[in-house]
Amino acid sequence: MTISSKKFRLQHKIQHGIFVVLLLFLFVLLGYLALETQQQWDISQNGRNTLSQTSIDILHKMKGPIQVTAYATEKHAQYGDVRDIIHNFMQLYQRIKPDLSLTFIDPVEQPRLTKDAGVKVNGEMVIDYQQRRAHLTTINEQAFTQLLMRLARPEERLIMALSGHGERSLDGNANFDLGDFGRQLTVNGFVSQPLNLALTPDIPTNADVLLIASPQVDLMPGEVDKLLHYVDRGGNLLWLVDQESLRGLLALTEKLRLVLTPGVVVDPRAEQLKAPVTFALGAIYGQHAITQHFDYITVFPFARQIAFNENDEWKTIPLVDVAPNGWVESGSLDEAITFDESEDIAGPVTIAVALTRQVDHREQRIVVVGSGHFLANSYLGNGNNLDFGINMINWLTGDEDLVSIQPRATMDNQLVFSETALSGMVIVFLFILPGVFLICGVVIWWRRKRSK
Repeated sequence: MTISSKKFRLQHKIQHGIFVVLLLFLFVLLGYLALETQQQWDISQNGRNTLSQTSIDILHKMKGPIQVTAYATEKHAQYGDVRDIIHNFMQLYQRIKPDLSLTFIDPVEQPRLTKDAGVKVNGEMVIDYQQRRAHLTTINEQAFTQLLMRLARPEERLIMALSGHGERSLDGNANFDLGDFGRQLTVNGFVSQPLNLALTPDIPTNADVLLIASPQVDLMPGEVDKLLHYVDRGGNLLWLVDQESLRGLLALTEKLRLVLTPGVVVDPRAEQLKAPVTFALGAIYGQHAITQHFDYITVFPFARQIAFNENDEWKTIPLVDVAPNGWVESGSLDEAITFDESEDIAGPVTIAVALTRQVDHREQRIVVVGSGHFLANSYLGNGNNLDFGINMINWLTGDEDLVSIQPRATMDNQLVFSETALSGMVIVFLFILPGVFLICGVVIWWRRKRSK
């Protein structure tokens, strides 16, 4: 009996020891998994506590370390602990790119370093990547990711914009102009310059893209010859064409083997969105680097058809087809707009094409869009016109790796209540709920008193 009892106790101790060892092993395993595996759920509005897929893609494309130096005091008179704000914001990027480092420098304690860095604002960040540097004073995802996109470019890209004929200007503020688009190009690392062919002997060879944006008067024959020579030698081109006259550029359409059909595209689907029927909605995109993973609506006001025939010189790909149930209206827009089978062209209608060919062992790239309005200040904010425009420029300059949707803007995170709602909350939380708790307490006290 004694031997059996000792044997039982020994077995019990062994089982207890095994259980303790397994329990410790389980804790160690859970700790290891917690360190190696991170799982998060972001339930905030617009997912502001996680990065958009655009930001993640840009970080994956940036090879090599990124050094962020934040010049910030520990306390800010208006924003409080700026360093904590910057640190929490940078952690979103460091989770995706561990070699993104963050260093803080106090501008009060280190005024010499701050001055040498060219820092002027408390909280300003200096970002270094592959011997390129940029400054940032705004702490949000859109601004920081656009800065990374700018640093990711091997060099600044030059866009020459044809001028002297009333074209849409990349720095103009009129509704007709492209100033808002031009400012976004600057943010994304592009440099633009006007080009007056009447004052220059030829188009500069260092131009990455030539922009022709809706000239309002005819070009002189000598200017057209310079444009044709630019195309012949392999220059890249973005041509925005409105429904008006070609302004002397018929020879350019012939060189590109395109036919720009007269008339304006009518899209009945626009009426469903309470927009004019002359606003063609882009939702059908061709298979191309510009439109890859692009599944968003674009708006092309007063668009015209671009027709083409297959040929041995140019490889032409339709970028945008619109108005599957619409047509090309050849009549006056001042009268009732109805489809005339004998004169109008039934949809779908191609309004943007991309052309490529090999010139001197490199690929020449051209995009023609049958609406200059879609990038104008008046309409740039419609749909995802800006994203589509940036994608076109990225592809034309050879930066198709950066073709992506632009970083989302941070949505307003303020919660605003009306006076009625605030009054209701005060009544509920200051009077009704305390009253309910008081009544419950009295009832419980009364029942216990009666039960004694």
